[in-house]
Amino acid sequence: MRVLENLQTPERAQNCSKVYFQGISNQVSVKMKILSFCHGSRASSPLPGFIVFFIIYVRKMESAKFTVIGPRDPVTAILGQETVLPCHLSPGMSAANMEVRWFRPEFLSFVHLYRDGKDQFDRQMPEYQGRTELLKAGLTDGNVPLRIFNIRHSDEGQYHCFVQDDTFHEETILELQVAGLGSAPLISVEGHQDGGIRVVCRSAGWYPEPEVLWKDLNGRHLPSLSEIKSPGDNNLFETETVIIVTEHANRNLSCCIRNTVLDQEKESAVYIADPFFPRVNSWMVSLSVILVVLFGFIGLTVYLFKMKGKLTEEVGKQDLEIGKRDIEIDKRDKEINLRDKEINKQDIEIEKRDKEISKLHTEIDKRDNEIRWRRSVAPIENVNVTLDPDTTHPELVLSEDQKSVRRGDRRQDLPDNPERFDTWGCVLGSEGFTSGRHCWEVEVGDGRFWAVGVARESVGRKGWINRSPEGGIWAVGQWGDQFQALTSPETLLPLSRAPSKIRVCLDCDWGQVIFIDAGDGAPIFTFPPGSVPGERIQPWFQVGYQSRLCLCP
Repeated sequence: MRVLENLQTPERAQNCSKVYFQGISNQVSVKMKILSFCHGSRASSPLPGFIVFFIIYVRKMESAKFTVIGPRDPVTAILGQETVLPCHLSPGMSAANMEVRWFRPEFLSFVHLYRDGKDQFDRQMPEYQGRTELLKAGLTDGNVPLRIFNIRHSDEGQYHCFVQDDTFHEETILELQVAGLGSAPLISVEGHQDGGIRVVCRSAGWYPEPEVLWKDLNGRHLPSLSEIKSPGDNNLFETETVIIVTEHANRNLSCCIRNTVLDQEKESAVYIADPFFPRVNSWMVSLSVILVVLFGFIGLTVYLFKMKGKLTEEVGKQDLEIGKRDIEIDKRDKEINLRDKEINKQDIEIEKRDKEISKLHTEIDKRDNEIRWRRSVAPIENVNVTLDPDTTHPELVLSEDQKSVRRGDRRQDLPDNPERFDTWGCVLGSEGFTSGRHCWEVEVGDGRFWAVGVARESVGRKGWINRSPEGGIWAVGQWGDQFQALTSPETLLPLSRAPSKIRVCLDCDWGQVIFIDAGDGAPIFTFPPGSVPGERIQPWFQVGYQSRLCLCP
């Protein structure tokens, strides 16, 4: 305490002071208690103690800022084993009393959560239950790595390391790459083909798709006849490659299968011995040729004599067949005439239907023109929307005029009525619409976790809800670094288009919702006509961590 030493004078060398700090949830609170500043029987001024308090408080606030750092390169993990995703704070400081959240990609559906000095498993993603551990040995030094057990193929992808200390938070994104080594190559000889011996190499259990090579004794690559790589039921690759080995080729060969991610390979070798290649004597070949020619001449002579008799019989048969065909042709001509008459009748009916269809098209065009004319003259109503406190999630805090909502620090004790959202941080507008065109504006500011739009009156309020048109919600929002439309699946929107103020336009007659940037009037996203059903529709809002929504007058 160099500052404290400068404040003490030699006359106050025996003075004593005591300062202590008390932490309160979600905010830094510094309390200072001066027990005594005395010299003899005379009390001194409390000003020096106050200055010490102020300097320590400022230093405490400055030291609360940090950066979350993870590896730049992907972390490689092997299937079925465990791996550690590294993450730490810079500068190094204790994270024992901070919130550490690992998630991908939904903030609320987390991979692992450490808060209030212990692990939280209430809303952990089901596929990670019992497979994660936050390594706490280095928490006091700012190390917050995550260990994942029994690595699966589905674990591959991006992970967010999010750390929050009171009102300040930071995060980083790192990549997990999964790889797997398969079985050793199994080489089998499967008979003769193309003047040589067919050799097949098989293996299974590889991820990602491996590299397969045939090599000779000197390591030179040999061309394969065919190669098949296919993912099995567990998304692990199976391989099958074929090579033809001739008598005068290199008979020492090996099959090598390599995982390019792990830079590891498995290899099996085989040697093809002489007895596997067929032997043929030259005199046997000459004798075979002579016998083939002799038998061929004899067979040709017999065949010509037989053909002469058959030709006579075939000519008579052909005459009979021609007579039968003439009769069949006469029958077919009659059938064709009957079909032509039927076709003429059908053509007349088709002409009548075409006339009816053209009349219908004319009527539809008239109705479309009338609908367009009515739509052009239908007024757009700017609605003064207020928030419905009976639907507000217990962690959301409404303003007195019910025009803004933010995420609170704790869960409020509110009645659990049927209209209230109990799991998602949502709230509905008090107004509802069944017809007409209505618009309102919402200021989203620089928050990173929010969504705005509309929902049908019967939207689910309890438990986990489906934030899409199938679940009765039509909205856009920002969740971390992603700006998206809540379709099924979500439609990613350019983050550069994330506005600070959004205009929501609801057309009940057409069943359409349009989102517009209220700043420059540029369109953001449109749910096409007919998307919204013909029932009562209400404004819908969702508020996440460190976010606040305001309804513009």
